[in-house]
Amino acid sequence: MSTCTAPHTADPGLLEHYVKKMLAAPVYDLAVRTPLQAAPALSALLGNQVLLKREDLQPTFSFKIRGAYNKLVQLTPEQKARGVVTASAGNHAQGVALAARELGIEARIVMPASTPELKVQGVRSRGAEAVLHGASFPFALAHALQLAEWSGCTFVSPFDDPDVIAGQGTVAMEILRQQQGPLDAIFVPVGGGGLIAGVAAYVKYLRPEVRIIGVEPEGSSCLLAALRAGERVILPSVDGFADGTAVAQVGAYGFEICRDWVDEVITVSNDELCSAIKLIYDDTRSITEPSGALAVAGIRHYVARHQFRGHTLVAINSGANINFDSLRHVAERVAAQGAV
Repeated sequence: MSTCTAPHTADPGLLEHYVKKMLAAPVYDLAVRTPLQAAPALSALLGNQVLLKREDLQPTFSFKIRGAYNKLVQLTPEQKARGVVTASAGNHAQGVALAARELGIEARIVMPASTPELKVQGVRSRGAEAVLHGASFPFALAHALQLAEWSGCTFVSPFDDPDVIAGQGTVAMEILRQQQGPLDAIFVPVGGGGLIAGVAAYVKYLRPEVRIIGVEPEGSSCLLAALRAGERVILPSVDGFADGTAVAQVGAYGFEICRDWVDEVITVSNDELCSAIKLIYDDTRSITEPSGALAVAGIRHYVARHQFRGHTLVAINSGANINFDSLRHVAERVAAQGAV
């Protein structure tokens, strides 16, 4: 596990700017307010109160619908008429597809060739065009930017956009309203940084004592690398196991917030992710995708390292878009580890 602690030196005016955008974001035209669910078995195992923010219960089974809709609904009539292009590992893609359908916008979505079929079908079933291109997200992103330039369509970033970040930050609005009592830390899965940036902006503005801890896969830890370097860096390669967070470079807008308002970033292994998927299933009978289990894996690793007890910890279960046949691989990896 790797950690990095950032000093809180940013201008609070930046946070206020984002909080105002979140309060005005019309995400509930399409997204739902998800429960903050107690996890009694996890809590007993870890000796802390663990609460799960169930973003896997969104209409597209991922938090991404929030940012996608908040961006698309604010496009000008001319932009809507020209259509949109985006790149996504799958969850943002489905959010854009649903939002575009509801708003009458044509959407073309570039996805890596390795994208799980469930996510590809989720895009096509919602009326958007799915273009499979490249071995991983960076290649899909480059192609999508080219398509947007050639076609005149608006490019909708999956994470590097203030309106997308504000939409994702509404997750934090709900958490603070749902848990007004003790709250020590919120563990947030990190890919391109849009979700953690939104969560950090809202929480640090209203309850700065609550720690914001990012969790990344060991094989795609672009935020941790950026914090260590003091600037955004491009990872030479990314591991696609947690495909929803397989991003080579954190977004510029997100990093502006994260560099000063995220308390710590930790990394977890793929085996830890598989164990977390099983732990979540045992407690809730719900199945998350690997990136959706990052926060729970992070809590377990963090608690084991620091040996603290009696804290109230929130894990954002960010998504549940996993191919059914991939579950066998997850189960086999858990069995190989022995006791979870």
